[in-house]
Amino acid sequence: MGKALVLGGGGVAGIAWETGVLLGLSRAGVDLTDADLLVGTSAGATVAAQVATGVTLDALFDVQVSGGGAERSLELDPGSLAAAFAEAYTGGGGAQDIRRRLGAFALAADTPSEAERRVVVEARLPIQEWPDRDLRITAVDAHTGEFVVFDRTSGVELVSAVAASGAVPGVWPAVTIGERRFIDGGMRSAVNLDLATGFDRVVLIAPVTAGFQSDAASECDALRAAGAEVVLVGPDEAAVAALGTNLLDPGTRRPSAEAGLAQGTAVAAAVAEVWR
Repeated sequence: MGKALVLGGGGVAGIAWETGVLLGLSRAGVDLTDADLLVGTSAGATVAAQVATGVTLDALFDVQVSGGGAERSLELDPGSLAAAFAEAYTGGGGAQDIRRRLGAFALAADTPSEAERRVVVEARLPIQEWPDRDLRITAVDAHTGEFVVFDRTSGVELVSAVAASGAVPGVWPAVTIGERRFIDGGMRSAVNLDLATGFDRVVLIAPVTAGFQSDAASECDALRAAGAEVVLVGPDEAAVAALGTNLLDPGTRRPSAEAGLAQGTAVAAAVAEVWR
């Protein structure tokens, strides 16, 4: 029993928006950083790790609106990515088979190097040691499609766990940890809300509410059926416009953070009813 904060995937735009939402809530008197459990997937892994390690929301917000950090722009081919993902989903088998095919695509893709990507992730994490808190970071084994959850007992560096969770196939390199390679935890679910099972009060902040193999609303319903109070904060109309069509574009950071700040203030009363 207790309170769980779950943060979903959504690229650099999602990191900025989630940060704004959390700060808006905090300024309105609803501090979610005292959660008993923090779950992070992809973009949410970055924010969950930042919050869990004690970086202040004001400091995190300032980075987003100032354009700080080491974020980099990429020239993407959305058509090719969409085709590769479609092929993975039409290959038959179960959910893990789909994730395994996505992993194979990731391993074969031409992406920046792991070292280049690590520079970006390190810059996002001012504190790079696992906190003495229940922080869970999601990823997927690129070879087997197995869903994996990293925590402070996993023997994995926090930077590596966060990098793995955000390793979008075809965009960023699969992350090597030991003898295994890992890709984005969002390949299983954009939010992986079931990791909060057993907690009686749950707040889900999700820039993307429809994942590759699940949707946030259904995952919320499943937790409610198990007896939890759950509130979902997804992007409102202004946030959707700010997030834009390319969630990986660093140019979305400031407008997304500002939209999140406004939305966090607007939803504070509803969130407080669950968090109390």
